[in-house]
Amino acid sequence: MIKWYVIRTKPRKEFEVENLFSQAGFTVYNPKYCQDGTVRPFFPGYLFLKFRYPEQYRTVIYSRGVQRVIGNSSGPISLDSEIIKCLKSREKNGLIELMKYGEEPRPGDEIVVMEGPLKGLRGLFYRNLSDKERVLILLNYVAYQGSLMIEKSKIKKICRDEGRASRV
Repeated sequence: MIKWYVIRTKPRKEFEVENLFSQAGFTVYNPKYCQDGTVRPFFPGYLFLKFRYPEQYRTVIYSRGVQRVIGNSSGPISLDSEIIKCLKSREKNGLIELMKYGEEPRPGDEIVVMEGPLKGLRGLFYRNLSDKERVLILLNYVAYQGSLMIEKSKIKKICRDEGRASRV
């Protein structure tokens, strides 16, 4: 029976091993994210591979760039396919979306700036800008109304209960 397994790769060989197994007809999943314009593996040194144990085990462990299949003395430990589905559900355009401060805000949500010189500033989330790394928020203070462009990673959506608790 074909199941998912975790493969430990040699250092910085995740993409090479992914290509090798893909070309050989295996189902492989190497979750990735983008940081500073560079695509990186979400789990450095690891990837997920679907294969038949024990029939294909020797082919897998003796493949170029593979260190081992994660397991114990009884053999490799398979993963539930729900884990893979959960990881894939966090992807946008093939990359895992990283939200440092909780869930992604939607237009109209109240947000607070969590980092930098504007830390603590509150506003309304207006929209994502084209490069997807910056967002536009609307500020409305005593004598000032305006908009601010800021990095998405520096804001946090304020939950309804959280906003009430801070006002009491």
